[in-house]
Parts: sequence; C-alpha cells; structure tokens
Amino acid sequence: MASATTKDLSDVAAVGGGVGDTYGEDRGSEDQLLTPWTFSVASGYSLLRDPRHNKGLAFTERERDAHYLRGLLPPTISSQQAQEKKLMKNLREYQVPLQKYMSLMDLEERNERLFYKLLIDNVEELLPIVYTPTVGEACQKYGSIFRRPQGLFISLKEKGKILEVLKNWPERGIQVIVVTDGERILGLGDLGCQGMGIPVGKLSLYTALGGVRPSACLPITIDVGTNNKQLLQDEFYIGLRQKRATGQEYADFLHEFMSAVKQNYGEKVLVQFEDFANHNAFELLAKYRSTHLVFNDDIQGTAAVVLSGVVAALKLLGGTLADQTFLFLGAGEAGTGIAELIALEMSKQAKAPVEEARKKIWLVDSKGLIVGSRKESLQQFKKPWAHEHEPVKDLLGAVKAIKPTILIGSSGVGKTFTKEVIEALCSFNKKPLIMALSNPTSQSECTAEEAYTWSKGRAIFASGSPFDPVEFEGKVFVPGQSNNAYIFPGFGLGVVMCGAIRVHDEMLLAASEALAGQVTQENFEKGLIYPPFSNIRKISADIAAKVATKAYDLGLASHLPRPVDLVKYAESCMYSPVYRMYR
Repeated sequence: MASATTKDLSDVAAVGGGVGDTYGEDRGSEDQLLTPWTFSVASGYSLLRDPRHNKGLAFTERERDAHYLRGLLPPTISSQQAQEKKLMKNLREYQVPLQKYMSLMDLEERNERLFYKLLIDNVEELLPIVYTPTVGEACQKYGSIFRRPQGLFISLKEKGKILEVLKNWPERGIQVIVVTDGERILGLGDLGCQGMGIPVGKLSLYTALGGVRPSACLPITIDVGTNNKQLLQDEFYIGLRQKRATGQEYADFLHEFMSAVKQNYGEKVLVQFEDFANHNAFELLAKYRSTHLVFNDDIQGTAAVVLSGVVAALKLLGGTLADQTFLFLGAGEAGTGIAELIALEMSKQAKAPVEEARKKIWLVDSKGLIVGSRKESLQQFKKPWAHEHEPVKDLLGAVKAIKPTILIGSSGVGKTFTKEVIEALCSFNKKPLIMALSNPTSQSECTAEEAYTWSKGRAIFASGSPFDPVEFEGKVFVPGQSNNAYIFPGFGLGVVMCGAIRVHDEMLLAASEALAGQVTQENFEKGLIYPPFSNIRKISADIAAKVATKAYDLGLASHLPRPVDLVKYAESCMYSPVYRMYR
C-alpha cells in the first residue's frame, strides 16, 4: 500500500488541466471541452485577436456558429498539422535568420498554440532562430524591430512603484520570471533595454522544451540605463537615455524589485537572472539565494550543462572525473561557475573535500594563469582558483605547463584556441576534450572544423553555438552543442512542479547527472556527448523528476504529498500546444 506521503497517479489530472490551469494548457486538459473566454464570448472578432485562444482557419463549423465567427474567416477549415506545414514552408523561404525570427514572433502574437507546436515539432531547426545565435542579432536591432511589448519593462522611472508595475501584468499565477538588466547580452556587451529579446527567448524555451505553461511565464527587463554610446545616440533606442546606475542606487532598485516579486507572487516563483555583468551576477546570487527561489543561468545553468558533457565524455576519455586535469580560458561568471560545479561533483564522487577537487582545475584570465602570487589583486570569485605555480602569461604556456586533459573556453573572445594550442594539447592526450563555449558563433574560441582538423580527428568537441558536421579524412564528426537549453527548461519544470522554495547545488548536480544519463551508445559512436534535441521533452521530464526528487529529499519541496512516479507526473504537468475544442 502507498504511504501517506505519496499519491496515486490517478489523481495526476488534478494538476494536468486542474490546479491553476485556467486556460487548459496542460496535457491533462487535451480532451476537455473549453470555453474560450476573452472579454466576451459574444465577440468572434475579439476571439480571433486573442493569441491564447485563436486557432485561425482551424475553427470547426460548429465553433464558427457558436462563437460568432461566420464571415470573419474564409470558408476553408484547416487542421493544425496543415497550418504547421504551410508555416514551415513559408519560414524556409526566408534567407535571413532575423526575418525568420520576426516571422515567428508575429506568429506568437496571433496564435500562441501554433507557435509552440511549430517550435516543439521542429526544435532542431528553429532553436538557433528563437535562441542563440539569432536572438543576439534581434537584441542588437530590438529598437528597430520592436512592435508590441512582450513582458514588463521596469525602469528607474518606476522606483518606489515596482509592486504597482507588477500588478499591471494580467496574469496572477506566475511561476517563472526571467529577468535581465541588459548589461552583458551573450558576447555582445551592454544592450540596455534591448536585452528584452533574451528573457522572451528563454521563456519560449521554458514552454516549448520544459513544458512550463506560457501563462505562468513572465519576461522582465530592468532598465537602469546603458553605457553603450551607440545606443544612447540611436534615434530608435527604446530605453532610458542615461549612463547605467551603479553602487547603492542599483542595489536598492534591485532590492525593491526582489521584494516586490516575493510580495506579489509568493515564495515559490522562480527568478532566473540572465545576462547580468559578472560583479552583479555573483552578488545578486549570493545575496538572494537564501531568501528567494533564484537561479542564474549563466553561472549555474551553464555549469550544469558543461558538467553533464564532461561526465558523459568520461565514457570516451576513460578514467574518473578526479583523474582529469581541467584548464579554463575565461574566469568570469561562466568559467568559475562551471569550475565550482565540477569540483562539487568531483568531491562527491571521490568522497574528498571540495578544496582538494579544486586543485585539479586551473583558470586563465586576461592576465594569464591564475596563481597564488596574484591572490591579492584578484576579484573574490577568482580567489579559490589561485593555486601555487610560477606565473604563466598566456594560454599556450598554460597548456604546456598544466598538461590538461580537458580544455574549456568561456572567454567570450573568438579564435583563442589556436592551431598551436590544440596541437600542444594533442601532444600529451590521445583524446582531448575541447569545449569552445562562447556565444554567438563569431565569439567561439574555435570552430568545429578547426578542432577536428588541427587535432587530426582525435578531439572530442562541443561548442556553445551550433556547428555543422565536419568531414575529416573520410570520417564525419558531429559536434556536440553544450546548450543551456538542455538544462534550464527541465530544471525550471522540476522546481515548479514540486513547489521548491530554494535552489540547492545538489539539485543542479542531479540535473547534470540526469542529462548525462540520456546519452546513448549510438550518440557516443558519433563522438557526441549530448543527446539530440529532437528528444528534448522526454529529457526535460527526466531532469524535472530528478530535480524534484532531490528537492523532496532535501526537504525543500512544498507540494505534498509527493507523487509516486515523478517522471509521469512531470509529463502530465507539461504544457501541450494541441488545439482545444471549444463548446
């Protein structure tokens, strides 16, 4: 007999299409008849302009009669599949990725379910459009392509009124907020208010890949000004035309924001910090992780996905995690975040103190290898990585001195893994693991072709941005993509579905291990250390279940009793973009 702390799957439908599922977004509501209330059921015209309920030509004869749609649509009735086929044909005719991006954003504004159906069914083709690398260009040109606001813009003008601003958003049941202040967008720098493209893109992936309901997602941009001279002089710039607020003014504004979020949405809303500058990113995470449910994708999400790739790659490299020596180029939020999570996993596997594990990990920043003699001048987050060694000025010297088995780039500077660096790495490794993680493609430390050619086909390679397969000496190599989109959507779903109140490092380790466990023998034979994205919803459900399990074990989950089968429960909670029948 099941214990009192578990529940039978028969009442899973209470969440799928039940608790708080106002719009019938979960899988459990697929077969329920819904009433598509907009302001008034009587107006078919307003129904066609409500993206959440609009089905375009898919409205049936009966629905057209019941909802006053006669004459407002051409006589043809088209299925969702036919609509999808037509849209994909149209999208493929565009030559410029930004045009595809704009076309998809237009679709989201008029027919939400069709947008997500398209994204889920064509994830490998459309992911580079709605996310990196195209979203970077969209942010750079956001002022020019801006049509209709998606999410909330909270600027310094709203100081003292942030709670009122949050109340202006129509949805009350928000579960995930992605927030940026636009200071460090991808590898593109300070884009100010135009960074909004990132929270919008991230949340569309939360829904498409992780199944978090669109109505429960809220993108927010905090506008404290910009130091980008070009934008300040751009006549189409949509943000505050002033230098960035810093210091106490910045800290007070962010504190008001975090307090207002908790007051308006409660303890269990996940706040994901996105593309903040290094100093602010670390400070905000440290300041709020014990009082709020917060997650920084650049520090923790990147770390979890890279750790997963490293754990999976051990099958090809041989040996344990503790047998490897790591060298990082880049010691910012991504680099140090990845290094710390690897050290935590290493100490967990080897049952050794984390301080011991850190000694296997070396970092190079703009001034050379981080060593003990530099400790006094280092920023706080770099200090744990200052090991005893004579100073080394550049990456090539560091590779020769440290002899790493794994080389990881998180520098944001392109073309830094040179031919000499990769040849030096191969001189003492039969199969080195090279991870060139910087985005977008132009900032990648090296291309897939360079890694395979210069290593004479010996390297195991993964990058942050997508690269096409490479043929070298008659063999085809498929580069892996170390994409945060593998982790954060499933992680967010896991946190939301168990009602977690805090994020713990062990939940991140659980997400990494879950992803590494999804890589099949067939993937390894192609040299892949990540599973294909075509399977991402199944992967996300598995990650969500492992994250929720860890949250329950740590006593951080508030949704009780605990479901018996967390994978099935995760799947039942996932958003489904299938059209509903209206009564």
